[in-house]
Amino acid sequence: MQLKIMPKKKCLSAGRVPLILFLCQMISALEVPLDHGEKAKLLEDLVQPPTITQQSPKDYIIDPRENIVIQCEAKGKPPPSFSWTRNGTHFDIDKDPLVTMKPGSGTLIINIMSEGKAETYEGVYQCTARNERGAAISNNIVVRPSRSPLWTKEKLEPITLQNGQPLVLPCRPPIGLPPAIIFWMDNSFQRLPQSERVSQGLNGDLYFSNVLPEDTREDYICYARFNHTQTIQQKQPISLKVISVDELNDTIAANLSDTEFYGAKSSKERPPTFLTPEGNASRKEELRGNVLSLECIAEGLPTPLIYWIKEDGTLPANRTFYRNFQKTLQIIQVSEADSGNYQCIAKNTLGIIRHTISVTVKAAPYWIMAPRNLVLSPGEDGTLICRANGNPKPRISWLTNGVPTEIAPDDPSRRIDGDTIIFSNVQERSSAVYQCNASNEYGYLLANAFVNVLAELPRILTPANTLYQVIANRPAFLDCAFFGSPLPTIEWFKGAKGSALHEDIYVIHENGTLEIPVAQKDNSGTYTCVARNKLGVAKNEVHLEIKDPTRILKQPEYAVVQRGGRVSFECKVKHDHTLIATVTWLKDNGELPNDERFTVDKDHLVVTDVRDSDGGIYTCVANTTLDEVSASAVLSVVAPTPTPAPIYDVPSPPFDLELTDQLDKSVQLSWTPGDDNNSPITKFIIEYEDAMHEAGLWHHQAEVSGTQTTAQLKLSPYVNYSFRVMAENSIGRSLPSEASEQYQTKAAEPDKNPTAVEGLGSEPDNLVITWKPLNGFESNGPGLQYKVSWRQKDGDDEWTSVVVANVSKYIVSGTPTFVPYLIKVQALNVMGFAPEPAVVTGHSGEDLPMVAPGNVRVNVVNSTLAEVHWDPVPLKSIRGRLQGYRIYYWKAQSASQRNRRHLEKKILTFQGSKTHGMLPGLEPFSHYALNVRVVNGKGEGPASPDRAFSTPEGVPSAPSSLKIVNPTLDSLTLEWDPPSRPNGILTEYTLKYQPINSTHELGPLIDLKIPANKTRWTLKNLNFSTRYKFYFYAQTSVGPGSQITEEGVTTVDEGKMAGILPPDVGAGKVQAVNPRISNLTAAAAETSANISWKYEGPEHVNFYVEYGVAGTMASRQVDIATQGWFIGLMCAVALLILILLIVCFIRRNKGGKYPVKEKEDAHADPEIQPMKEDDGTFGEYSDAEDHKPLKKGSRTPSDRTVKKEDSDDSLVDYGEGVNGQFNEDGSFIGQYSAFAILNHKQVGYLTTLDEKLGHLQVLHPLLPLHPHFSLCPKTICANSPKLACFTTCLLVTGPLVPALHP
Repeated sequence: MQLKIMPKKKCLSAGRVPLILFLCQMISALEVPLDHGEKAKLLEDLVQPPTITQQSPKDYIIDPRENIVIQCEAKGKPPPSFSWTRNGTHFDIDKDPLVTMKPGSGTLIINIMSEGKAETYEGVYQCTARNERGAAISNNIVVRPSRSPLWTKEKLEPITLQNGQPLVLPCRPPIGLPPAIIFWMDNSFQRLPQSERVSQGLNGDLYFSNVLPEDTREDYICYARFNHTQTIQQKQPISLKVISVDELNDTIAANLSDTEFYGAKSSKERPPTFLTPEGNASRKEELRGNVLSLECIAEGLPTPLIYWIKEDGTLPANRTFYRNFQKTLQIIQVSEADSGNYQCIAKNTLGIIRHTISVTVKAAPYWIMAPRNLVLSPGEDGTLICRANGNPKPRISWLTNGVPTEIAPDDPSRRIDGDTIIFSNVQERSSAVYQCNASNEYGYLLANAFVNVLAELPRILTPANTLYQVIANRPAFLDCAFFGSPLPTIEWFKGAKGSALHEDIYVIHENGTLEIPVAQKDNSGTYTCVARNKLGVAKNEVHLEIKDPTRILKQPEYAVVQRGGRVSFECKVKHDHTLIATVTWLKDNGELPNDERFTVDKDHLVVTDVRDSDGGIYTCVANTTLDEVSASAVLSVVAPTPTPAPIYDVPSPPFDLELTDQLDKSVQLSWTPGDDNNSPITKFIIEYEDAMHEAGLWHHQAEVSGTQTTAQLKLSPYVNYSFRVMAENSIGRSLPSEASEQYQTKAAEPDKNPTAVEGLGSEPDNLVITWKPLNGFESNGPGLQYKVSWRQKDGDDEWTSVVVANVSKYIVSGTPTFVPYLIKVQALNVMGFAPEPAVVTGHSGEDLPMVAPGNVRVNVVNSTLAEVHWDPVPLKSIRGRLQGYRIYYWKAQSASQRNRRHLEKKILTFQGSKTHGMLPGLEPFSHYALNVRVVNGKGEGPASPDRAFSTPEGVPSAPSSLKIVNPTLDSLTLEWDPPSRPNGILTEYTLKYQPINSTHELGPLIDLKIPANKTRWTLKNLNFSTRYKFYFYAQTSVGPGSQITEEGVTTVDEGKMAGILPPDVGAGKVQAVNPRISNLTAAAAETSANISWKYEGPEHVNFYVEYGVAGTMASRQVDIATQGWFIGLMCAVALLILILLIVCFIRRNKGGKYPVKEKEDAHADPEIQPMKEDDGTFGEYSDAEDHKPLKKGSRTPSDRTVKKEDSDDSLVDYGEGVNGQFNEDGSFIGQYSAFAILNHKQVGYLTTLDEKLGHLQVLHPLLPLHPHFSLCPKTICANSPKLACFTTCLLVTGPLVPALHP
């Protein structure tokens, strides 16, 4: 009995089934096995016509330096004899001493190494193998020696070229056999770098789209490599120099002739032009099954980019490749369906050009059904079918034993019907070898097929009583190789009296093998194979045993052992009792160390005196003759527990990373943990690197618990994975392990499509489709492209699609204006398409609106506001998304004004579909014109007809200026400029004025009307030496405008002033009255001082206070009238000051609150007083509370020293006082508190910032006089509207002495 162990795989090897059965739809055929072996010995008595088994290629290029070997091997019984023809005539090898035939073979060996030349034996050879059953012939073998000719010598002139110009360096290699492989290198045999700008064409020339200075070199060398002879030929080096325009002009003038210069064209940017092919169109013919290569190379600046499309279809996704920086389009395994027009597009920022290549795919003959050998028994029928296709359609011809059937011996059982030979009632003499020849102008096919007429009983070639042993739940295969003529039928039976096995549970293969897909224990037993034909029956028995699988009941477990300790791994195995199991231990997938510390008994591996090197993966492997199982565990060796406190740290990196169970979309990663450094590992972090798409970047893959040392990882297609592992404990994360070996997954179709798909037109007749491309990791395979599809949303058109390269935009031209489109973008690669993408809606490009808004109407609301209405335009005329309406309006101008300045138009835009809008900010009493336009995303449409309108009159602005000139004793002259914006027709001017007395009280208000055509007016009969305040404004029919104010003073009457001059001025004149200050008092508090005096003398004088601190110099000394009398006055009142100070201290505690309403009214400014409605006079402020904000008086010194930005008002203070009051003669009465004016007044009060006057603010102190004093210039300001800034003041900022003596 022969024992057979079933393989683990279902497939049958050729060695196990050497008998090959050929089954056809119409006939049954059986080939006699002629292989050496036990089965062949059973068929030694059978005959078979010859069959060619090996031959040299049709186009046989030989190396002329080696012997010529022309192969021809054949089999047959009896063994065939061989003969050759050369160039159609018999080749007598016996007459040529250099030619021998290999024994037992038809292979020719021509010895040309000793003598002779290869060229002598060029020709067409054909081999014939013949025996008594027929003759088989080989193909026509064309023998040609390879050639590698030298380059013809040529003188290559150096090339000088301007920066940016195109260039083609020709190669023109010598014609060799086979054609040479071309490449460009330098003198150091380094390949020249190529790019989108510089590349080698299919013809070997080197093309420059534009040259750069770095292209300058003297060693551009074209090399031709002839593979058959292993030789490389070299062209003479080409020198290239690239220079700028200035250098080029100098070089032309100095060295170059016109013929040496390639052209001094400007290096400005230019649109693309094709360097190859030329023109707008060309043709290309290729044979089916070959590689179609289309090439377009363009020049231009910037460097053009090349794109490819097929005009009448899409490029085949899984057969299309782009080479040479997109300049070459290759389609492999080209077929007739690939014929058509291909368009290459060259594009840069300045333009785009196209070239159409018309491709025609022809075809040499190829098989549809080649004839197959027939083994028939006498009296049977059969057919030989020979079907081939090609372009043009091939012609079919038949030969019998190498001779055309028409002249071959006649056979009554044979009838030829085109591509079929029909055999009827064959006899043994019908045996022959038939040749089918299919040929057209591009080639031929030749096939041998024999008809062997045999009458043979069935024979079973599988040895009897073969024993098959199979593990349970695995498939079982029982052989039954057979032979017979006619072809026997096969049946299987189980047991001695069992019924035939049926196909519902079992599978009977064509070669007779019985398959049990899932073998179980009850499938054990004896099986009988029966072969039958009309001549007899043959049987054979085989035996099947089903065995229990081997299992590991107790697996070794992960162990952590201290250095020097002992560890034991257990591996308990259970197996079929009829099988012998062996248990083997491995360390790190290798043999255990040859060390007595390792001991193995029945179920255990024990390691003593553990060392660091013992750490690793220990595997228990249990083997039987039928199966094998294994289990592993990790041994971690740690340092012994130290006596000092342990040092806790992050784990050491894992190591020994290994990839197993490598499938298309998953892999198992295992590793050995590093030292946990006294803190247990809580988890492992696995990261991956994609060396193909993102080399150097690591991404998170997975996390597993700290007790695991393996992980099943899910993978993505077409990624070159490397993995690393990090361990983490309570202290932190370890450094990464070393990277694992790389594992590249197979490519697959994309599983997702691009995102952010949009469709927006950039021009009125296009649709720009954009998307976010997939990254390399998401591509899932090479050749990532996108299928872009679109159709009109509201139409019934079919989808239009185009396949583009890995880009992010495609432009559809020739679209209607602003039409909704349905768009989808689908990813694909060489493996196939991504899932069906989502459909999005986009719009083709917008165009400018065609129609202007109609029925524009203007409603003037008031002198500065107008309302505009219009009718909306039809939606179809907008030709885009409605953005809104835009109003252009401008002031109408006369012809002279238009010549002087440019017309200023204003624009207001109203969003959306509004049909009315307001025009604010118009100028009164003006003529305006406007038009309305509709706006979409492209821009504005045409303007509506201009619509004119006018605004009514308004009130004028204030007069531009007001000046007081030529003051006299009783008159003042006013000059003014008219308002800059009259806003209508001026009807008159109104002048109001009133006198101001010495106490700043305002006199009666006088109203005067002045004609509108005046710009000067003189007021007469005024009081001499009197200040007047003027209020001036213009009027239109609408009403008065804004006013302008000014003050003026009449001159002094010298006659009246003569009566008060001093007596010593001169005889005959009245003595003047000297100014006199009396009743000077000073009262000091803790943080303030109050000073008062009585003045007699001329009005309109300024007062200055001189003060000092004991031990310091005076802070300031200024003349009031003349220094002499002022010093005398100070001495005269010195004694009175002491008395007044005592009185001030007494009255300081008796001060009260007094109303100041009357004082405010006296200083009120009529400009800011409210006007009464009935008479236009100024009203009064109410006085509801004790403390009122200070009100503004209109006061400007006659010397005009107050700047425009400074207030010219007096200051009136509220609150408690020290000296209490002013009498009617001007003495202080106590109703003022906390502050006092120092000019035009008879009282001064010094204060600090206390809670009552927290709103006062001191700006820019001039000079620190004492730690508690500071002098401010003219800027003491406050938040109250009645507080102003003053010319001279004194502020005490610290605690004072109890009394301040003058």
